[in-house]
Amino acid sequence: MRGFGELETVVMDRIWDSGDTVTVRDVFEGLKTTREIAYTTVMSTMDNLYRKGWLDRDRQGKAYLYWPALSREEYSARLMREAMDSGGDPGLVLTRFLEQIDDGESTRLRKVVRRWASGTDSG
Repeated sequence: MRGFGELETVVMDRIWDSGDTVTVRDVFEGLKTTREIAYTTVMSTMDNLYRKGWLDRDRQGKAYLYWPALSREEYSARLMREAMDSGGDPGLVLTRFLEQIDDGESTRLRKVVRRWASGTDSG
């Protein structure tokens, strides 16, 4: 698994932020206000994301409705898992990660680990 390309990231962020199903037109209309982009570029990007398994879709008339196959958090967790698996010694990777987080992040991490270890954290 690899991270998204730049345009894929922008498209996925729009879809995740929508909290609902979207059409290519919905995403295109939102993007064209901040960048020069063709409708067909958005359509191809969303089709590619569908073929890669990142989006699901259902035909509604002439258009498709799209929605994310994974939440933003599930996607991020997969990237973290991949980094742990492919970054060399997993213990050292985790140590280097922990060296980079601030006190607030460290506190949140300890709370999540405690909840998870006690079986009270469902996700």
